[in-house]
Amino acid sequence: MFLVLFDVDGTLVDSQHMIVAAMTTAFEAESRPVPEREAVLGVVGLSLVEAMEALVPGIEPAAARALAEAYKAAFQRLRQAATRQEPLYPGALAAIRRIGDRADVVLGIATGKSRRGVRSIIDLHGLEGRFATIQTADDHPSKPHPSMILTALAETGVAPERAVILGDSAYDMDMAAAAGIHAVGVSWGYQDPASLAARGAHRVLERFDEAYPVLSNLFGWSDHA
Repeated sequence: MFLVLFDVDGTLVDSQHMIVAAMTTAFEAESRPVPEREAVLGVVGLSLVEAMEALVPGIEPAAARALAEAYKAAFQRLRQAATRQEPLYPGALAAIRRIGDRADVVLGIATGKSRRGVRSIIDLHGLEGRFATIQTADDHPSKPHPSMILTALAETGVAPERAVILGDSAYDMDMAAAAGIHAVGVSWGYQDPASLAARGAHRVLERFDEAYPVLSNLFGWSDHA
């Protein structure tokens, strides 16, 4: 069997507008200067407390936790609003179906989102039953710690050399390297695509319809599985 893991924000789902809006609300609620948009998007992929620590160097742990809680509350309000913006990127659903329909492939998620956030995305986009393993920030250290990937490998019984993660951030590439699996970058996310190649990405995709051919070449798949 092969394991194909997906990051969520910036890889499967374009949630940048909600992330920036929720971060703005959280910092204002805690009476702190709001970070620049580029800085906010640059920490997407980290778990929330680690993201706050990166955005506010030297922040006290309790203050970072307070910001994280304020962000979660703001994001949840946005998710419940009629103006919710968490669309799948073009071609994502087709790629999930084509790759996941292979009898020798299991799909998974490894994300800095909460389990509740992932469940909301799955429900929103009709992805129920597509992912055999779902690893979230609720249960693991922040990326790039390899815990998410190591747990996914253990749950699915797949060897590291037969596993890959698709992600948009250096955190994903570094996590893959730490766990001993392959990494494929995507160019449409929130970080500089050149940084992904520099961190060891096998390839950096320009479109989602490139995913299956790239993975087929990487793993030597036949067209009959």
